[in-house]
Amino acid sequence: MSDKTIANDTSSNTEKNPDDWVSGDEPMTGAQRSYLQTLSEQAHQPDQFAEDITKAEASKRIDALRGKLDLGE
Repeated sequence: MSDKTIANDTSSNTEKNPDDWVSGDEPMTGAQRSYLQTLSEQAHQPDQFAEDITKAEASKRIDALRGKLDLGE
């Protein structure tokens, strides 16, 4: 594959749905915990932060909060 083909490959794992992650049911990582807490505070939505959520759920909440805060990619 050329570099251009790789850049346009939409089957990349970086875009995989969190519901399809093999490790999605594991507890969120420390980095996710910190980032989610920060974003939920910035968005004035403290209810979006919870200590006991999975990696997949944390990822979905982070994406939603990033969208709300217009942080983009």
